[in-house]
Amino acid sequence: MARPSDRRLFNQGILKLAMVLAGFCLACCIVGSPLYRHFKQNSRAQASCGSCDCGCDSDTSFSIVLDCGNHHDPDMEEEMRKGRLALLAEELHLQKNVSDDRLERTKELTMEVRKSSSQYRKEVEKCSIGIETCEAARAKAEAALVDELKLSALWERRACELGWSHGM
Repeated sequence: MARPSDRRLFNQGILKLAMVLAGFCLACCIVGSPLYRHFKQNSRAQASCGSCDCGCDSDTSFSIVLDCGNHHDPDMEEEMRKGRLALLAEELHLQKNVSDDRLERTKELTMEVRKSSSQYRKEVEKCSIGIETCEAARAKAEAALVDELKLSALWERRACELGWSHGM
C-alpha cells in the first residue's frame, strides 16, 4: 500500500508531465501554424508558376515567388511596379477606412458611455436625496418617540402618585 507522501509525489509527477505536454502542444500550435501556412503558400506559388528559366535559384522553399516571367521586359516590369503600387495604395486606403470606422465606433461608444454615466449619476442623486429624506424622517420619528416615552413616564409617575398600580 502506498504511503500518502508517495501518492503526493506521484500526483505531482503526473501534474508536471501534463504541464510539459501542454506547453509542448502550445509551442507546436504557435510555431507550427505560421510555418504550415508559409510552406502551403510556397507550394501553391510553385504549382501555379510553370518552369522558370530566369536563372534564379531553384530552391524557393523560403522565398516568395512574385514573377516567373521574363525579368528583362521593361514594359512588364513597369506594369508590375504600377500593379504593386496600386495594391499598396489600395491597402493603405482600406486600412485608413478601417481605422476611421473604428475611430467613429469608438466615439459612438464613448458618447453612449457618457449618456449612461450621466443617467446613473442622476439616479444616484435621486437615491441620495431619498436617503437624506428618510434619515431626516427617522431622526424626527426617533425624537418624537423619545418625547412620547418621557410624556408616558410622566403620566405614569403622576398616576402612581394618585394611587394607581400596575396590577389593576
